[in-house]
Amino acid sequence: MRLIDSHCHLQAERFEADRDEVLVVARDAGIERLLVPGWNAWSSDAALELVDRHPWLDAAVGVHPHDAAKVTDTEWARIVALGADPRVAAIGETGLDYDRMFSPISDQHANLRRNLALALETGKPAILHVRSPAGRHDAQEALLGELRGAGFGGPASVGSFGDRPPAVLHSYSGPVGFARAALDLGLAISISGLAFRTGEEPTAQVAALVPAQRLLLETDSPFLSPPGGPRGRNAPEWVRITAAWVAERRGIAPEDAEAAAGFGEGLVAAYDQTFRRGRRSGSTYPSG
Repeated sequence: MRLIDSHCHLQAERFEADRDEVLVVARDAGIERLLVPGWNAWSSDAALELVDRHPWLDAAVGVHPHDAAKVTDTEWARIVALGADPRVAAIGETGLDYDRMFSPISDQHANLRRNLALALETGKPAILHVRSPAGRHDAQEALLGELRGAGFGGPASVGSFGDRPPAVLHSYSGPVGFARAALDLGLAISISGLAFRTGEEPTAQVAALVPAQRLLLETDSPFLSPPGGPRGRNAPEWVRITAAWVAERRGIAPEDAEAAAGFGEGLVAAYDQTFRRGRRSGSTYPSG
């Protein structure tokens, strides 16, 4: 099966000792695409450095809700400058986190709005993190409100993105109704090892209903190891566990090689469509 990892923080400190080896193992596991999102100015620059060294990777730049209250005007100006860089495929990781609250909610919303504005300005999809406290979905509802307020799902996003997804719900978390509302806005949905955790049971239904052209998979490495993966540090190769789980939710039996191959082809096609792979500066990128 062809595989992608649409969200891996490969620039994180936990990969410092063996980053190149991790990429070799990922390639050997069949991973053809890997997107490295930033969470602040430093990590966004680091993502681009990795793309320069490994052209089969893609980068995203933005400010995570955890860093919303920390980012300076100078750092945000750097994010804006990087957003125009042809090596950058997306804006983010950004979003809302009402669970851990490392930044006040007001700062999170202000940060989200300028990341969404940058996505619309550049025509590069926003990568969205969203978490609520257990048993609640207020961050999900607030995120939908911010998306609609920014023009996502309306003429503004159509003008910037055409029929491409204007944003991706990364590492999906939330009820089935949230997924349906996001799909109505044209978003893509990415599923990670978070789906296996207690409290995330609705993701099984979401995995079955997302249209193939808007379905992505990810590890969110070094976080969110799936069952059977290493507990200390997740890595891109383990996206295959989540891929097998999602395929089963979509009615694809493991022994059905032809259906599994088609599923893998769909994953790569959805990634290419969402992140416009190979269209930057008229260049093409190696695959396989």
